[in-house]
Amino acid sequence: MANAGELSWIPAAAARAFVGGDEHRARTLLARARDAQPPGSLAWARLERLYGLVSIHVLREVEGTFALERADAVLSGLGAVLPELDWLEGRWEEAGGGDESLESDA
Repeated sequence: MANAGELSWIPAAAARAFVGGDEHRARTLLARARDAQPPGSLAWARLERLYGLVSIHVLREVEGTFALERADAVLSGLGAVLPELDWLEGRWEEAGGGDESLESDA
């Protein structure tokens, strides 16, 4: 997992939704955050990968696999670390794990 403080790029509301069991909302929030980034950028690819992982988690395997392929190509090209699903939980913990800081989107 990434070091503490390095997960602030993950929308806090998406982390809260995922940890709270609302994976479909987490997918929506990750997609919105991803779509706000320039396609092919590091930020876009990290969010696309998390979107893909959550998609697979909710049994949207085809959509998730395509998202992973797109994201991994960019991340590998940039020499970046591949985000994992547990990073959403890490973001939740980093933001205070249930306090008021998760009420706003990061």
